[in-house]
Amino acid sequence: MPAPASSQPGSRVRVFVDCQTSGCDLDYFRTEIPFVDHMRDRADASVHVLVTSEPTGGGGVSYTINFIGQRDLSGMVDTVRHAVPQEATADDRRSGLARVMKLGLVRYAARTPDGARLRVGYTPPSAAAPTPVAPARDPWNLWVFNTSVRGDFGGEESQRYTNLNGSTSANRTTDAWKFGLGFHGGYYESKYTFSDGSRFTNYTHSYGANHLMVKSVGAHWSIGERASLSSSTFLNQKLFLRLAPTIEYSVFPYSESTRRRFTLAYAAGVSSFAYEDTTIFGKLNEVRPDQSVIAAVDFKQPWGSVSLSAEGVALLDDFKKHRAKLYNELDLRLFKGLSLNTYLEVSLLRDQLYLAKGQLSDEDILLRRRQLASKYSYYGGLGLSYTFGSIFSNVVNPRFSGIR
Repeated sequence: MPAPASSQPGSRVRVFVDCQTSGCDLDYFRTEIPFVDHMRDRADASVHVLVTSEPTGGGGVSYTINFIGQRDLSGMVDTVRHAVPQEATADDRRSGLARVMKLGLVRYAARTPDGARLRVGYTPPSAAAPTPVAPARDPWNLWVFNTSVRGDFGGEESQRYTNLNGSTSANRTTDAWKFGLGFHGGYYESKYTFSDGSRFTNYTHSYGANHLMVKSVGAHWSIGERASLSSSTFLNQKLFLRLAPTIEYSVFPYSESTRRRFTLAYAAGVSSFAYEDTTIFGKLNEVRPDQSVIAAVDFKQPWGSVSLSAEGVALLDDFKKHRAKLYNELDLRLFKGLSLNTYLEVSLLRDQLYLAKGQLSDEDILLRRRQLASKYSYYGGLGLSYTFGSIFSNVVNPRFSGIR
């Protein structure tokens, strides 16, 4: 364990902790790792600690902590992995990450003048509880179940609303197979009283189920199928059912997915529709074959992160009915203190089979009770942030944090 560190800046290794995933608590890391100087900007650090994560089959999280030497420590790199179980508390996660970061930073801190203050500690295993030589028997056979129920309500003198949501899922993940089964449902109701005393009630509902089965085929290939069943008043669907076998290729090995990912997937499926109201094409029921292609890129590097996906969907029996979607999310450190954050999603819509025939009422349009006809949709955002001043970020002062 480290002894108290020198208060003189420059005698300690300068560290920038880049941890944007769940379980991160930067204030906690500053107080628990006192033998380094925590820097506000990556450009001022000698060690960039990049933390990424991905879910494990048991419902937990596997963290990958990358130690990247910079400046006078350039070329010194290391990678450590740390797994936490599903039942781990927020304190378990942050304390585990802090412990692993301490261990990884020792080799860098040992090269500084303050390295002489470091001490190594070790806790031997208890003689009464020897380390097992084989994994303990899992009574659940790697199955993980999750159930959630939520209700929201609110109101004023002339308006009130109720929102109910629930979901349940069962998942099993191994190196060779991945299974998933989920159910979800939601109900929304709002009531309004107008100035003339009349009242209006609005409600929407949706429910559904989904199934996933994936077989691993080497380090780069996967095959499987997706199935879904749903009902939605917003989409004019009394019942929707889809089944789609899928194949996916990963340019980089799946084992590198926490830092870089580039996948191409193709699915050919069939969809069955039962509509609440007759559609603009004069249908109450129909079965249509379709295909989709999805390309996804995701990089998390010292300079920032980027996520990009492109999807194309078309009906096999009518290519004029198609849809294309592009999504991009970028977090880029331009230079010291300046960062660029953007996200954008653009969709071209030519496959709105479910649109109800007839004119929508003003209430339907204003309250978004039904999907509107449109040839496109988009949303996005752009932000710049610039920070300057002291390069150090060691001090934690939580006073008045709860005042709003």
